[in-house]
Amino acid sequence: MFLLISALLMVSCIKDDVRGADLKVGDSLPDFEVVMSDGTTVSDDSLKGSVSVIVFFSTICPDCQQVLPVIQQIYDEYAQKGVRFALISREQRKEDKGTAEGVEAFWRQNNLTMPYSAQKDRHVYSKFASEAIPRVYICDKDGIIRYIFTDDPIPTYDDLMYSLESLIR
Repeated sequence: MFLLISALLMVSCIKDDVRGADLKVGDSLPDFEVVMSDGTTVSDDSLKGSVSVIVFFSTICPDCQQVLPVIQQIYDEYAQKGVRFALISREQRKEDKGTAEGVEAFWRQNNLTMPYSAQKDRHVYSKFASEAIPRVYICDKDGIIRYIFTDDPIPTYDDLMYSLESLIR
């Protein structure tokens, strides 16, 4: 039993040793700024005025691999409705097939088209949370977090759509 629990902790995407902010529904977005793969800059200030979706992921996380195609579907439908998206890697290391080139390869392999920001550390992530990816924040036009989804359970298309629709109306 001990070996089973130890093995599960080793392969889990959610076990972390870094302490972070652990934002909650009702909190304001923290100050952050990232450069996206399309060259645009996304910050807490730039997201204000629009409903926004912020996703933290890692390309080696099985739960992230499961949710990213769902996020792509949401992106395809809601970006054209004015919803802003920021997909930010929690940490991309070379040993994790990381770096921007590793994320780009993962995107190509999985037919993803959303802009992303490949991070080499957890600096931005730690402003939001201490553990658990995928982590999806849906914010209102004032930059207030209204919904948070993690891997327990992994959000479905319907979960995300309902959340966005409740804020767009």
